[in-house]
Amino acid sequence: MGISVKVIEMERRNENRDWKRPQKGGFNKEKREERKPFSKKFERDSEQAPREFKRKRIQSFEKAERFSDKKEKFSDKRERFSDKKERFSDKRERFSRKEKTFDREPKRFERERNTYSEKPTKSFDKDIRLNRFIANSGVCSRREADVLIASGAVTVNGKVVTQMGVKVSTADVVCYDGERLSHEKKVYLLLNKPKGFITTLDDPQERKTVMSLVEKACTERIYPVGRLDRNTTGLLLFTNDGDMTKKLTHPSFGARKIYHVELNKPLTKNDMQSLLDGIELEDGFARFDDIQFVEYYNDKKVVGVELHSGKNRIVRRMFEAMGYYVEKLDRVSFAGLTKKDLPRGRCRFLTEKEINFLKML
Repeated sequence: MGISVKVIEMERRNENRDWKRPQKGGFNKEKREERKPFSKKFERDSEQAPREFKRKRIQSFEKAERFSDKKEKFSDKRERFSDKKERFSDKRERFSRKEKTFDREPKRFERERNTYSEKPTKSFDKDIRLNRFIANSGVCSRREADVLIASGAVTVNGKVVTQMGVKVSTADVVCYDGERLSHEKKVYLLLNKPKGFITTLDDPQERKTVMSLVEKACTERIYPVGRLDRNTTGLLLFTNDGDMTKKLTHPSFGARKIYHVELNKPLTKNDMQSLLDGIELEDGFARFDDIQFVEYYNDKKVVGVELHSGKNRIVRRMFEAMGYYVEKLDRVSFAGLTKKDLPRGRCRFLTEKEINFLKML
């Protein structure tokens, strides 16, 4: 009974809604009628679509062609750059091979210019602390100098000084272990000597001297270690360290020197062996430690010689005794120091490592 009542009520509700099942086409029929103008536009657009697609496709092809042209131009540029790079590498190799045997002569305006690897040291005019004076003399560092002062090992003007902070001047006489100390800091300067300069401090004939090449390098008074004659080029060391000068110039310490020699005629093997065995000169017996042909040259006129003797013009005199004339003579190494990155006519200060190496000789 209850179920039938519910069914009747549901049917009444459906009748009140006036609801009918949509026919074929349903509610979309009216909407389709309303959308007819839009459908016409779509048909018109659909007709134009192939043309638009064709036009865009043509544009894309044109873009691709332009890109390919640019790519070809870029590849051509890259090939030209690679060719230039290869030519430059070949030039650099040729220059490096030449640089091993001789240094290129610098331009005239570069010869008069001196460059240095470090700032020149300055001597003092005012009073300075005693520990700094001792450190500048090269005995030890400042901290070690304080220990020497406190132990009473340092005297100033004949009086023992143990107090810290004492100041001295250039006029004061400072002694350590009975020896007078110099206030100047030890300076070591390496010059690549050009041709036409005399190794002397002063020339009465007013010719060019090597001191004119290093006069602006530092304020300390420095001296050449050994000598090179006027027509000889290459390495020449300057310093104010007397002990170092004595060590490097005395043959007993064995400071090695290497020369690049160009002769007027090819050197024979017999003469080469004679120079190695030794020959008699006016001032005694002399010999080369080693002599070899330079591989870069094929005419056997260019040789490299090694010796430790410090006699005047020893290389030229030995070859002249064998009947040869030395056209060019260049010192390429001195006591382990080389001409690397040091053009002709330039000078530089030695590094701490190089100074320590010289002190160990």
